[in-house]
Amino acid sequence: MKIAKNTVVTVHYKLSDAQGTLIEDGQEPMVYLHGGYENTLPKIEEALEGKAAGFDITIQVEPEDAFGEYDADLVKVEERKNLPTPLEVGMQFEGTPDGDDDGDALVFTVTDVADDKVVLDGNHPLAGMALRFSLNVADVRAATDEEIAHGHVHGAHGHHDDEDDEDEDESGNEYRSHPIH
Repeated sequence: MKIAKNTVVTVHYKLSDAQGTLIEDGQEPMVYLHGGYENTLPKIEEALEGKAAGFDITIQVEPEDAFGEYDADLVKVEERKNLPTPLEVGMQFEGTPDGDDDGDALVFTVTDVADDKVVLDGNHPLAGMALRFSLNVADVRAATDEEIAHGHVHGAHGHHDDEDDEDEDESGNEYRSHPIH
């Protein structure tokens, strides 16, 4: 079967930077619903369109087609008292830039903790980087009607991000812990 809209694609992948330094060696394959459902980068879908199991390719994706350019305006300094404890570098929280409750929520990563201040970075960790994806198509199958209706894969190794399952933040703080998949 060839990769087309509404097929479920299983891809083994390795992710490196433009210099070839390994960033992620996909221990588990990526399984996604193909066809513009935003389950993977559009450039990956473009490279795999019409291919079949066994296809190998390495593609380079520029920042504007991956995780965007680095935006210094998304780096904030926050009072430590506004964030939960314990707090350490690398922790991630969901919040809105500049406290704008009408804006889209971003994931902020704690990049520095000093005395009563915390530095939060709302950029994706791979923002501003050209990325190389080594892709090997392991399997292609027709998606189920339910997967198509929900816009994502169900079952083993499929990414399932059910927005309705989020815990509400009762503390009144602008940020809340956010697990990253």
